[in-house]
Parts: sequence; C-alpha cells; structure tokens
Amino acid sequence: MRIIIQRVKEASVTIDGQLHSAIGGGLMVLVGVAQGDTPDEARWLALKTVNLRIMDDENGVMNRSIQDSGGDVLAVSQFTLNASTKKGNRPSYIHAAGHELAVPLYELYCEEVQRLLGREVKRGVFGADMQVGLINDGPVTIIIDSRLRE
Repeated sequence: MRIIIQRVKEASVTIDGQLHSAIGGGLMVLVGVAQGDTPDEARWLALKTVNLRIMDDENGVMNRSIQDSGGDVLAVSQFTLNASTKKGNRPSYIHAAGHELAVPLYELYCEEVQRLLGREVKRGVFGADMQVGLINDGPVTIIIDSRLRE
C-alpha cells in the first residue's frame, strides 16, 4: 500500500457537484492499494499516519502528531498511486488492486485510523469520480510505501 499524506488547512471531496465530506486543519490522505497488499500493511500505515510528527507545536516546529494536535483526517482511495511509468508515456495500472482487495483494505485503513484517533475519519467514495480540493499547509507532503517501510 502507498499513501500520500498532506498537512492541510482544509480539504474536501465533491461528487456530482455535491459536497460529500470536508475537514478543517489536519491531514488529507490518498490511499493506494496494490495487488498482494495485506491487512497488516493497512494497520501499519494507519499507525504511521496517526503518530507521524508533522503538525506544528506552539513554537512552529513539526513536533506533534495528528493525535496530539486534534486535527481531522480525510482519506481518499487513489488507485493511480500504483501507476507504472516504466514503459512509454501512458501509465499502466496493472499493479493496482481490484475492488475485491482494494475496498476492504481501504476501509480497514480508515477504520484503524479512526479507532486510533478516537474520532471520525472523513472519506471519499471508492471508485467515484471525485473532485478533491485542499489547501496544503507548509506545504508538507509525505509519501509512505508499506513495502519499503522507510
């Protein structure tokens, strides 16, 4: 699994012209599930998301987690995170997981983050044509791949 975490001042998901979900300050997380990913990877990424110290403390230093700061989380499924650009100029998505694996692992990731935070995680809609808006704070953008564990 791969996630992109962006620290945001605000973020939202609109579907068919209707606001579906929105958050104020916190984290916008794009979640990509690949073939062969496991529930353990979803849980590991959820723990990383909740404990990653990228929120500012009272001195403006990135020293607090989303747990510490009380910010919100918006998680959106994003199969294109698993794009292969090795050959040619048209990305291939053959490594992206199909619905039967991707939906349960995306949902598990969201539920684990929610459980660890003790508050609701806002979500997009898996497979929907979503318009995602955000104001990146910093900007701070972190990429985490569960297979690399860097």
